[in-house]
Amino acid sequence: MHSTSYVVKFILVVSVVVALVLSSMATLLKPIHDRNEALANKRSILFAVNNYLETPIRQMSDDEVIEIFDNQIDQYVVDIQGNILSEEEVRAEGYAGGMAEHVDLGRERRKPESDRIFPVFVFNAPDEQLYVVSVRGNGLWDEIWANVALQSDFNTIAGVAFGHRAETPGLGAEITDNPRFSEQFVGTKLFDEAGNFRSVTVKKGRVTDEDHEVDGITGSTVTNNGVSEMFERGLQYYFSYFEKVETQ
Repeated sequence: MHSTSYVVKFILVVSVVVALVLSSMATLLKPIHDRNEALANKRSILFAVNNYLETPIRQMSDDEVIEIFDNQIDQYVVDIQGNILSEEEVRAEGYAGGMAEHVDLGRERRKPESDRIFPVFVFNAPDEQLYVVSVRGNGLWDEIWANVALQSDFNTIAGVAFGHRAETPGLGAEITDNPRFSEQFVGTKLFDEAGNFRSVTVKKGRVTDEDHEVDGITGSTVTNNGVSEMFERGLQYYFSYFEKVETQ
């Protein structure tokens, strides 16, 4: 039998070797992980304007996604007053890339509202421009988010791409797994005829106002409420920017 000191030394050596291997793998795989994460973000943004693409986003290769994103998307970062920030100002906020695609709304949510910055993506379709803004909220178990494409009236929703961190499969996860859920938002309105902000509510039961309500996911009350709250709160952060664009 080996002595206690031998066993302890053996465990320590094995632990150090495993730690070094894992650390090396993490370092080597980080560029791949970062590229995949960036591609997923680009796909989500383009998915919000999927109805305006010649090829559905799900059928596009990675290279096609990058080409369309680079050629048809203009991206800006704005503050709560609607001012467009320079790349240097964005880098000063801790985002080395300096572009809207690098802004992490999960991180921004931890700041006071007055200090937050927000990404805006302008998709240049053949006949019009669509404005894609990002919102983030809470689901049942963790954060949920969405990229919301608006027509140039800043009122009509042209498309939505949802995401989540840990919603329940078959229930809250339906915001991403069931395309019919996001399709309901197309054509809904943020404002009523009098110009009052109404947002879009995910409703349990029969929809009575098709301009401002969509059907909720059965058995997912918390996620439904989270989506409603996310739209109600998150879209308002962009109003100052919308007003400045409209007055240009």
